[in-house]
Amino acid sequence: MDNGVETMTDQVTSAYNAAAGAPGSDLRHVMDAVRANPGIPTWKRPYPPRPIFVEERRVRAFADDLMRMLDLLTSLPERLFDGDLDRFCDAIGVHGDRRRLMQRHAADRPVHFGRADVYDDGAAFKLLEFGIGSDLGGWCWAGEVPRALLEVEPFAAFAQEHGLGYVHTGHETVRTIREFAAEFTGGREPMVALIEAPGGLGDFGGIWHNFHRVMRSLGLDFHLGELTDIEERDGALHLDGRRIDVVWRAFDTDQLLESPEHQALAEPVFRAYEQGQVLLWTTLQTNLFGEKACMALLSDPRWSGKFSAQERELIDRVLPWTRSLQGGEALDDTELADRIRTRRASLVLKPNNLYGGHGVVAGWEVDDEQWWQAVTEGAAGGCVVQERVVPKTELMVDPADGALRPWQTLWGVFYQPDGYAGAHARMIPAESSAIIGFRCMDRIHTGSVFHF
Repeated sequence: MDNGVETMTDQVTSAYNAAAGAPGSDLRHVMDAVRANPGIPTWKRPYPPRPIFVEERRVRAFADDLMRMLDLLTSLPERLFDGDLDRFCDAIGVHGDRRRLMQRHAADRPVHFGRADVYDDGAAFKLLEFGIGSDLGGWCWAGEVPRALLEVEPFAAFAQEHGLGYVHTGHETVRTIREFAAEFTGGREPMVALIEAPGGLGDFGGIWHNFHRVMRSLGLDFHLGELTDIEERDGALHLDGRRIDVVWRAFDTDQLLESPEHQALAEPVFRAYEQGQVLLWTTLQTNLFGEKACMALLSDPRWSGKFSAQERELIDRVLPWTRSLQGGEALDDTELADRIRTRRASLVLKPNNLYGGHGVVAGWEVDDEQWWQAVTEGAAGGCVVQERVVPKTELMVDPADGALRPWQTLWGVFYQPDGYAGAHARMIPAESSAIIGFRCMDRIHTGSVFHF
């Protein structure tokens, strides 16, 4: 990041902190007004004291890089394995019924739709994980919290003074779904049904009910249900007596693998899609490209000859050093094993197919013996090792006493087929956790992003 970008970002942040830190400042408590706003999604997590500010040019440039990375990601089977999906699945550790489900609609081009988890290290954005597919959450807060903030007069005045804006992820999503369904529906408004696995609306109802409210408020004919709620009549799918045009797939591969019954309940959806009776947003194939071992295929120099010099430069710029430990044979590479052993404090061990920080081991939080045990067990179970990225510190004025305190941010950068679709921030007080995810859920705050 050049000094000009850094200076502009710091100037806006410093201006906000100075104004919020002044005695009696109304800016200090703007998030209280957001919390009390009945028109935004309800969420059990608190808000941080202020939004994150970023230069629009900078975040859009990263989003452009992200879209190019997605092109590389989804080209891996053809590029590295001559289109042989079984070889690709072997390389990323996907076997058995997981492989069968993810390959079910492999002939379809994966849709670039999802949320990438990203750190800003103060010099550049770094991609930590690809999230791809319609089963990811967070779509409702990315636009609605900024919208609510602009309804708070003190913040609206600051935003006008500094030229702040945002991308409303909900608006982008409604537009994308309407375009996706236009030919199928002949241009009429599509009936969209978000479908969870059995029990899914109980487990994740807070996310999906909020999303439902946002989509309905934006004019989309949007409904919620579970696989058990779907009726199949004359080859078409119905929910609450109405024919479905688009199934928004909220269930994932792991939920279907919980029982044969779940897989059987999904069959009418897959069958109607294959027969052209319904659209599916998105197929389970996208789960295949969310496996963390895919990042290792991009990063590993053994495959560098399959990428152009420009593509390799992109990968090195955006993606931290990442290596797969699939099957344990990687540790037979003495040079790699020595690097993993000796650079413990700068490495993170991540399970291949878990999410939200589950099973993650931060090398700097354990000793040498604990680290190597985790690495060897991870090699047997399927893990990747990734270079640590340290997020920049965000100083924020504490509403309670006006003091500046440090926070850290995990960015969620949303993307859709035509590019950037907004961002949100998951934030924690600095040094309260090495990983921003489910392991520190009790400390996560739901943040928002404004650009200038």
